Amino acid sequence: MGRPETRKRKPPARPSRVSRNASSDDNFDISESGSVEPPAKRRRVSNREKGKHTNPWKDILSTEPHAKRLAIAPTARSHDIAYHRPLLLDSRDGREALLAWFDGVSSSRLMPWRKPWIDPRTWDDADVLRAALERRAYEVWISEVMLQQTRVAVVIDYWKRWMAKWPTIQDLARASAEDVLSAWRGLGYYSRATRIHQAAQLVVEDPRFQGLLPADVHDLKTQVPGIGPYTAGAISAIVFGHPEAMVDGNVVRVMSRQMGVFADFKASKSATDMTWDAADALAKAVSSDLFNEGLDATDLTTSDRPGRWGQALMELGSTVCTPKPDCSICPITSTCRVFAEGMMMTGSASNARERSRQPLSTVSTSDIEDVCTLCQPMEETVVANDSATGQPLKRTLARARRATSAVNSPSASSSTDSWEIASSAPGKIDQHTLNTIVDYARRFPVKGLKKAARIEESLVCAIRCGDFYLIQKRPSKGLLAGLWELPSYSIPKASKSTALSRKRMAQSYVSDLLRHLPCASSKDRLQLSHVGELGSVPWLFSHIKLTMHVHMFDLEQHCDASPLPKLEGRWATNKEIEKESMGTGMRKCWAMVKISNL
Repeated sequence: MGRPETRKRKPPARPSRVSRNASSDDNFDISESGSVEPPAKRRRVSNREKGKHTNPWKDILSTEPHAKRLAIAPTARSHDIAYHRPLLLDSRDGREALLAWFDGVSSSRLMPWRKPWIDPRTWDDADVLRAALERRAYEVWISEVMLQQTRVAVVIDYWKRWMAKWPTIQDLARASAEDVLSAWRGLGYYSRATRIHQAAQLVVEDPRFQGLLPADVHDLKTQVPGIGPYTAGAISAIVFGHPEAMVDGNVVRVMSRQMGVFADFKASKSATDMTWDAADALAKAVSSDLFNEGLDATDLTTSDRPGRWGQALMELGSTVCTPKPDCSICPITSTCRVFAEGMMMTGSASNARERSRQPLSTVSTSDIEDVCTLCQPMEETVVANDSATGQPLKRTLARARRATSAVNSPSASSSTDSWEIASSAPGKIDQHTLNTIVDYARRFPVKGLKKAARIEESLVCAIRCGDFYLIQKRPSKGLLAGLWELPSYSIPKASKSTALSRKRMAQSYVSDLLRHLPCASSKDRLQLSHVGELGSVPWLFSHIKLTMHVHMFDLEQHCDASPLPKLEGRWATNKEIEKESMGTGMRKCWAMVKISNL
């Protein structure tokens, strides 16, 4: 079957949905007159070519900047995906400003795990260098795991005690699981301590590592249990000087505002992936800045810059770019999309023009494939009142749109080709404008609806036999894995929780638990008395709101200390229980039991 004849005349064609590189302008093969060349014979396209441009975001990060908008008007925020390219990628001054800021504040909080980078080029003895790297990698690893969901001030003392007890990874590998859990007591998420211990044993025993954590991010994530992308990036960058990203919650908040991404990162994997890609590109840009300092490429494989950069982003997010940011002292407002958008919130066309060195552009129909689908709509009705004037911010947004129109007019164009937003020191901005910017920035990133904690109740039964109490060990997997506790019973959701019903359930549970208890006399082996309900201890886990009702029982006859067949448990004295690893909530229950004995 032959190829169909080409029509003699054809109306000007609209740009078709063709795959194009997001790093270039609209490269459609259309002549100036609008006529279209006769179609050539269709070339077979390989699968590799078909998927070549399926991720325009990667192309945007890896190419030179375009003349794209630098700020968009709240609340419509119509933009393409290229708008989220970090301005820091194209501003070495911005990158150097953040590093200089971090160097100035890094010692203010006296974190003992922050130490100078170990430069392999300055060490002559390979064995001494390896020992130093072993210890440094171990120190950073423990600090990063402890810092997850725990305040720095709390972690400092824990880290110091941990390092005094186990100064090397070999020392930790030789420790008992009980000692490790005991040292972790109070930090929560006890499974992390277990994974750290298991990973230390693997790294010490595995001939591939021989005590030294891998330097490569992929190896850290795939070969060392319990190490995820963030911890792997931190170890690789801070210890070994590799240009790797480290993205925690603080960095997500900073990047959301720097890139102007209005999304719920906990719910959007695409937004999270984009942030990791951008952070990775920035880490590599910071590392490559050494080219401009006249160093050879061979000297750029590792340096202290990636570690300083990653820590700078985290420090900025935890101290300045907080949920309620202090934009007046931020060192990188000149590259912050949200700061620039916030300037528009004041409704001043002159301010908006000052903050934008390039005319704003609109999303054309030819760019429809690249329209951002990550950002959520920003509804006017949910905008809070202006903190300075008390007026509804909805009215302020209307003024912002008028200001944006002025900036977007032909007369607002600038002859300069600078990509960076014009620097406007926050200290020179009046307080009203600064308050408006801060109020706007507080909305980034989107705070998703928090899932309500599951409400549960349990019976905690203190069974006393002379000077001993029965304790049991929790399963090796799941919540509070491997910790010790007083025997506990979860109240079924369908059951009514009254003082009488809880007493009956506790009696039934304990009687069944002790049915096979070895005793001196089988005739009266369950001489058990219910002393009473001592009180209740509320405890909140990340996903469970638990109320623990503490019941005291006395087992009156003599019994030996043999393990019970129904559980992994034993009889223990007060002093022995004090030494065991218990969850903080269970420790409060035990404190209630001790007080009742006074």
